[in-house]
Amino acid sequence: MIYLKTEEEIELLRQSNLIVSRTLAEVAKLITPGVSTLELDKVAEACIRDHGAIPTFLGYAGFPNTLCTSVNDQVVHGIPSKEAILKEGDIISVDCGATKNGFVGDSAYTFCVGEVAEDVKQLLRVTKESLYLGIEQAINGNRLGDVGYAIQSHCEKHGYGVIREMVGHGVGKEMHEDPQVPNTGRRGNGVRLKNGMTIAIEPMIAMGSYRLFFEKDGWTTRTIDGKYAAHFEHSIAIRDGKADILSTFDYVEEVVGKL
Repeated sequence: MIYLKTEEEIELLRQSNLIVSRTLAEVAKLITPGVSTLELDKVAEACIRDHGAIPTFLGYAGFPNTLCTSVNDQVVHGIPSKEAILKEGDIISVDCGATKNGFVGDSAYTFCVGEVAEDVKQLLRVTKESLYLGIEQAINGNRLGDVGYAIQSHCEKHGYGVIREMVGHGVGKEMHEDPQVPNTGRRGNGVRLKNGMTIAIEPMIAMGSYRLFFEKDGWTTRTIDGKYAAHFEHSIAIRDGKADILSTFDYVEEVVGKL
């Protein structure tokens, strides 16, 4: 069931999402060669708790950490560890959730580690562009197929694979609410979007095949061909007929600059 949110609930969601956005910026300050993903995780947990929130991912369905940290060909749900040391030329997708006042914030950003190959930077740019193209279609009266089509067509035009098995989702008092929000679709198809809907749109895009597999930990997903993947996510509300972005990349980009 899809739960439409009141104006007050949307503002509570915004508060949680801004905590996530600030947390991603704190993590961004540490992303350099030689840093472990577990170090990033510890900073994120402290930042979330310092803002009076709790880490949404920690303990969710048994997930052991605050962040999902997915490096290079890992698509999503990578588990932070002290053994996972970032290297020059890596990319890392950092997905973060925070819950405050009973509402969940959820956002993700893919970072470069040091100097990264130009074709990899292009993957990140196109993936981020596709997120905003999808958001432009998240208006009252459109359908989820319009959102997915905007993302898919932009990324496939550049020769990238659009992950099918992992999708966006509704967000509110629970991290994963209805509806599912695919990054593929046909215009005019799917659930109709309405004022009061709150969803997380999160393109996950690969340089090669869109097929993936799960690692033995049961969480981490990798591209089947070992090619890099990028992930960007915003939580949005549909208000006054159009998308209101509840999270922001502004804080992150004050640290790392724009792609």
